[in-house]
Amino acid sequence: MSVQGATVTPSSAPPAPSGPPPKVTSRGRSAVPVASSNSDTSDVPEFEPFGLPGPRGFPPLTEFLDIFDVDMMKRPNEINKEQHHTSFFNSNDLIVRRGQEFQVKINFNRPYNPAQDKFAVEFIIGTSPHYSKGTYIPVFPNKERLTTWEGRIANTSGSTVTVAVTPAANCIVGKYHMYVAVMTPFGIRRTRRDDSQNLYILFNPWVAEDAVFLDDETERQECVMNEMGIIYHGAFDDISERNWNYGQFNFGVLDACLYIMDRSEMPITNRGDPIKVTRKASAMLNSRDDEGVLVGNWSGDYTYGVAPTSWTGSTDILISYARSKMPVCYAQCWVYAAVFNTFLRCLGIPSRVVTNYYSAHDNDGNLKTDIILEESGRIDRNRTKDSIWNYHCWNECYMARPDLPTGFGGWQVVDATPQETSDGLYRCGPASVMAIKHGQTCYPFDASFVFAEVNSDVVFYSRSKDGTMEPVKVNRTHVGRMVLTKNPGDMTRRDITDQYKFPEGSTEERTVLEKAEEYGCKREASEPPPADVDLVLPALEISVGDDFELSLEFINRSDERRIVDTYISGSVVFYTGVTAAEFLFRNTTVTIGPNKSVKELVVVESKHYMKHLVEQANLNFIATGKVKETGQIVTAMKVVPLRNPKLSVTVSEGGKVSEEMTATVEFTNPFTFNLEGVYVRMEGPGLMLPKLKYYSLIPGGSSLVWVEFFTPQRAGTSRVIATLDCPTLRQVHGQATVTIEA
Repeated sequence: MSVQGATVTPSSAPPAPSGPPPKVTSRGRSAVPVASSNSDTSDVPEFEPFGLPGPRGFPPLTEFLDIFDVDMMKRPNEINKEQHHTSFFNSNDLIVRRGQEFQVKINFNRPYNPAQDKFAVEFIIGTSPHYSKGTYIPVFPNKERLTTWEGRIANTSGSTVTVAVTPAANCIVGKYHMYVAVMTPFGIRRTRRDDSQNLYILFNPWVAEDAVFLDDETERQECVMNEMGIIYHGAFDDISERNWNYGQFNFGVLDACLYIMDRSEMPITNRGDPIKVTRKASAMLNSRDDEGVLVGNWSGDYTYGVAPTSWTGSTDILISYARSKMPVCYAQCWVYAAVFNTFLRCLGIPSRVVTNYYSAHDNDGNLKTDIILEESGRIDRNRTKDSIWNYHCWNECYMARPDLPTGFGGWQVVDATPQETSDGLYRCGPASVMAIKHGQTCYPFDASFVFAEVNSDVVFYSRSKDGTMEPVKVNRTHVGRMVLTKNPGDMTRRDITDQYKFPEGSTEERTVLEKAEEYGCKREASEPPPADVDLVLPALEISVGDDFELSLEFINRSDERRIVDTYISGSVVFYTGVTAAEFLFRNTTVTIGPNKSVKELVVVESKHYMKHLVEQANLNFIATGKVKETGQIVTAMKVVPLRNPKLSVTVSEGGKVSEEMTATVEFTNPFTFNLEGVYVRMEGPGLMLPKLKYYSLIPGGSSLVWVEFFTPQRAGTSRVIATLDCPTLRQVHGQATVTIEA
């Protein structure tokens, strides 16, 4: 193309930009960035003029009211911490609960005159504080202007004024900065930024207007104030207990919990809603997809971290995460649940750790756990993918659910163990326990998943050579056999199975299952006729390293002889039901006379299972058989948790607050082989912070003794808990109860 003798050619592509890419901001999308950090704040000017200064500047303000000092009344024996149930917090700051009055003292330069002096107490949280967002709250004690928080003059004495402030019962939970502002004709004069005037505001289960209100003082003391926990594990017919120090009042734990929400970039404005807080936290407690608190590990190899069975409490985990800004290694379900419990209790949300025995997993909410058998009756391990955990721990927290129909508030399931994604993230809940019991799985959040964990059917399929599968046995009572939590006020267990499900076989249970099916939870519809031969495996109490006999009892309930081809498999399994190694396989044929029973004894030698043991030392025996005369399938499953040696923990007598005591841990290696790389941990609520001792070698038959000094911080009954852990021996623990006098 030619224009006036000049030649125009197509231009080449512009040069690629050099240098770092531009910083992505919210400019152009919103006028103010969304505040999502409780640790960052905006500085407030000490003087805020009403207009421009004159030629000589602003006149001196000496004749007007001035603030000399502010007393937050935050000492443990003062009214604020006593009335707000925060005296146990080891913190230098004021900690109060929302919806309840607290007091501060303000010292002015002269006596306060209500007729002419005007001042306000201001509370600010996060960056970009704004009144309409609830992040800037001015409180006017002389009632000249009403705001969302109430204020009044509680007392005046000379130049000291005591101001009583009542935060709104739905206000943001977190760390606030407080200022005192005095109005003058020329502008507002306020106190300068002073960290001693920080305060924390928590959820308040003692106030009826708060969404987490729990109208039961015994439950409140247990689910908010108690630091000493018991987590149940083991097997349904062999329950074990693990002590845990939640440590929600320890120094730094509250800041660590607030950091978790900051790390998740949760908007400050959402942090007054317990539904949003618990849902966000259930994602942040695991490190999947968001660099959260704990790294899950079920491999048995914990070389680069702490074995899950070695932890004694939550304090080390939370403090480490807040300091390092990196996920902590390692956790399994009870560690997730225990640390989540600390987070919830620390912020004031009533919570408890719950254990579900025989918990169904990997079943996609279809209420079926599939076990595939070969035509002979032998289990096909290559095709059996679903698993039943011996137990699974999650949390329940207490709150209103205004987003659900009336009656579905109260206890809610939340679970931080990463299993399946929910709305794209590894989290679970809050799901109403009442909705789960009544099959209302349509309600948010994740009720169908939890419903399947406690209600799945175990379906045995016989797979023919052409690949077709036929259900041959359905066990509708194996999953969700029992749900336990700690009893409020003592150290015993509480069976809460009836809060999750109606009695097996009842009319109510059938109605609930039908309701759940309407919402997509499909269960096995077939009803294979029961075999006329029963197979029973006994309960066993075996210690690690023992040889023992396994007795299988076959009971013939027919009037004819029965011949059963039987397959007996013994495996070392993780508590998740996943097989680590098969150490025993036996094929035998049993003949049973009419209406008779026959016992088949199988000798199990320790040399066959010891080298395969994983951390919780569970042996899983599965016996399957096919009746020759009828083709019916008989099955029996038994988990045998092997008992580990115990730690001996003793505490010196005559304990008093602030007087030094000793705790002694003793252990004898009961094996002929050496234990290498041994870690021993010890701590106790209100007694001692976590302590750690390392032993490179404990020879077979030899003992260790560890004496630790500690100084009790408060009166009452508590426990010193200890664990011993090494690659060849996990889950060894002990505890001692101690009463401290004032």
